[in-house]
Amino acid sequence: MKTIKTAVAGLGFIGPAHVEALRRIPGIEVVAISDFSDEVARQKSHDLGVDHYYSDFNGLINHKGLECVHICTPNNLHFPMAKAALQKGLHVVCEKPLAMTIGEAEELVKLADRTGLVNAVHFNIRYYPLIRHMKASREKGELGEIYSVIGSYLQDWLFYDTDYNWRLEADKSGESKAIADIGSHLMDLLEYITGLKIVEVMADFATIHRNRKKPLKPIETYSGKLLKPEDYQEVPINTEDYASVLLRFDNGNKGVVTVSQASAGRKNRLSLEIAGSGQTFFWNSENPNECWIGHRDQPNQVLMRDPSLVDAESRKIIAFPGGHNEGFPDTSKQIFKEIYTDVRNGTLSNPTYPTFLDGLRELVLCERIIESNKKQAWVRV
Repeated sequence: MKTIKTAVAGLGFIGPAHVEALRRIPGIEVVAISDFSDEVARQKSHDLGVDHYYSDFNGLINHKGLECVHICTPNNLHFPMAKAALQKGLHVVCEKPLAMTIGEAEELVKLADRTGLVNAVHFNIRYYPLIRHMKASREKGELGEIYSVIGSYLQDWLFYDTDYNWRLEADKSGESKAIADIGSHLMDLLEYITGLKIVEVMADFATIHRNRKKPLKPIETYSGKLLKPEDYQEVPINTEDYASVLLRFDNGNKGVVTVSQASAGRKNRLSLEIAGSGQTFFWNSENPNECWIGHRDQPNQVLMRDPSLVDAESRKIIAFPGGHNEGFPDTSKQIFKEIYTDVRNGTLSNPTYPTFLDGLRELVLCERIIESNKKQAWVRV
């Protein structure tokens, strides 16, 4: 088997997670990493056991023999980096959001189409096996006509005003924080599972902490709670910690989603409940190996993630027997397995993984939600 040489740009929370997931797939070698800080890149090179490191992206994408690059940097760099990599002839896996604006995302979609290179967005939550099982069950008609959708994504890593991260800075993260960061995952899942499209939105945002204490030294996502009070300076915050959005779908039915990054005790809890004329599905990411299936005229069920019990499509992304739990790190491994099948072949072949088109779709949804919040009115997608 030919070894595919790949690289990862951005070494905060998610970049090393990409490295570790890639190493669990035969025939892939992470040959280089990069970060803006030479000191960080050097330290992560040592910690992750990657021999080559760079403090600039151009150096990374010119690494000899490279075929693919993963972009795990702050949001404002996704577009220029993905564009440069595609122009260099590299396949690209990009963290969400794909870009800062719809126009940038459209340009990337067109460029990826012209080059024929593999392009993917890391909507990894699709790759929990029971998410795919729910999708397959809906496709087989078991869910029935979809009546309503209720979803939430709750975290507490921004609970205190001393919690801070680059995602709070609009020039790096964009005009939205909670919706763009975690709401994008939730809405992607809802459309993926239901097969419906969101056609109208009505949004209401809240900024819990109007001012936060910015650290005087760099920190990684989720690590701010380790700093001391004397390490901060107070700065104003203009993006949302909380948002609720009413949804209208193209089948005429409704839904609602709520996201918050200031909900004490909710570490990383995405939950969804999809009610249909046949049954109801409920699932949450803090208990990802079980799916609740609700019935009107018979006992409710709890389905455990078990390759002998789930749909055949779901079975493809299960690596261990029932009772041997799989979680967040496994989702990246499974999405990368599908992406790198195409990387190995050198082209897209009816991809089952989310592509730049899916990244564009989420940017459209996020921008319409931001517009709705500003207008305090329904907005068509």
